Amino acid sequence: MSDNVSATARAAESPATLAVAPTPQAGAAGGGPKRRTFSQRFDRWDLKFSPYLYVLPFFLVFGLIGFFPMVYTGYLSFFSWPRFSPEHGEAVGWANYIHVLQDPVFAKALVNTLGIFLLSSSTQILVATIIAALLNTSLRGSGWWRMGVILPFVVAPAAAALIFGSLFADNAGLVNHILSGLGLPEIEWHANRPASWLAIATMVNWRWTGYNTLILLAAMVAIPRYLYEAAVIDGAGPVRQFFSVTLPSIRPTMLFVIITSTIGGLQIFTEPRLFDTNLQHQGGADYQYQTLTMYIFNTANSSTDPYPRAAAASWILVLIIIGFALVNFLITRAVHRRNQI
Repeated sequence: MSDNVSATARAAESPATLAVAPTPQAGAAGGGPKRRTFSQRFDRWDLKFSPYLYVLPFFLVFGLIGFFPMVYTGYLSFFSWPRFSPEHGEAVGWANYIHVLQDPVFAKALVNTLGIFLLSSSTQILVATIIAALLNTSLRGSGWWRMGVILPFVVAPAAAALIFGSLFADNAGLVNHILSGLGLPEIEWHANRPASWLAIATMVNWRWTGYNTLILLAAMVAIPRYLYEAAVIDGAGPVRQFFSVTLPSIRPTMLFVIITSTIGGLQIFTEPRLFDTNLQHQGGADYQYQTLTMYIFNTANSSTDPYPRAAAASWILVLIIIGFALVNFLITRAVHRRNQI
């Protein structure tokens, strides 16, 4: 009896130990990993591959009507191809590029394109930025104003050509009528080279300024308001806020607008073609407003090796556009780094 009591006492004084059941190991019988159902696997595939499927139609269409023609044009530029031949002839190396670069009409077209580009793109971006800044203020009926700036963009180019054709007609144009009424000499808009550049640039600016305005306005609306509040606390006025807050905040959008305007300005075709009153549509009697794209179009309809020489001119234009876009990018990046110092 006493031995049993003492054993019970010793057991009570010792710490209690809890029996822990052993954990079954993974992979043991009956404890393997749970298999995914088909629905779970499909959801995983959908999450992984659906973004690529969404963008695939664009790349297929671009490859078919964009990338392949570019590659084939570059290939064709190194061959000869008589006008009515069913297939291209023998390889001629860089002969087509040399012919285009030595063509005096190409030199005129290049100067005309650069002149119209400078008169249109620079003015267009400057005016679009100012209008966007004005529309970003508290204006009455701001929605109507914003809708109004895009109206010229939706007007058909042919209708715009009729409008500006009546404005810049050589004999009975409205602009010459106003100049005559003011006692100033009339301008031969189609014969004078700088005057034709100005008329075509006016058409371009009228049509595309509103489009760029809305893009810049969207970027300005997205600027956080606290930046302007902090500028007001620091004593900055509206002009200082525009240069110190607005312009630095929309720099990526501004770069996009500059690059797209550069590409569009160097590829200009519709406006000078519709401005041309010559039945041959060669950009003036002395090519005074023929652009590079018009030169490519006319070369493709010439009598000797039309397609390879037009292809060579197309690739020269591509290289010029890439060069201008790269210069714009480097200048913008340099200005951005300078402002950060």
